[in-house]
Amino acid sequence: MMRFYSLKSCDTCRKALKDLADHDVTVIDVRSDGVSDTDRAAMVAAFGDKVINTRSTTWRGLSEAERACDPATLLSAHPTLMKRPVIEIKGAWYQGWTPATKAAIGV
Repeated sequence: MMRFYSLKSCDTCRKALKDLADHDVTVIDVRSDGVSDTDRAAMVAAFGDKVINTRSTTWRGLSEAERACDPATLLSAHPTLMKRPVIEIKGAWYQGWTPATKAAIGV
């Protein structure tokens, strides 16, 4: 089973879900469902600072002091800062809907 962390309003996430129609996917909307502390820690461990989308509207609205916080703290306070989608399959984490991600998960 695949866990798919996304936002309903994200075009890339919608495209990825369309491509994943034949897979067993559990969709987790980071805004409405949230991200557990355990999963957030695993994402930060897998992607480091790259887990944060520094081109997002949310990021641009943060103060310099907020931007200086560690990624886990930022994601806890602002889950929409997560670079999306994030996909977890059997403990392996993938980020973005890139050719490398598609190849790794068999799409």
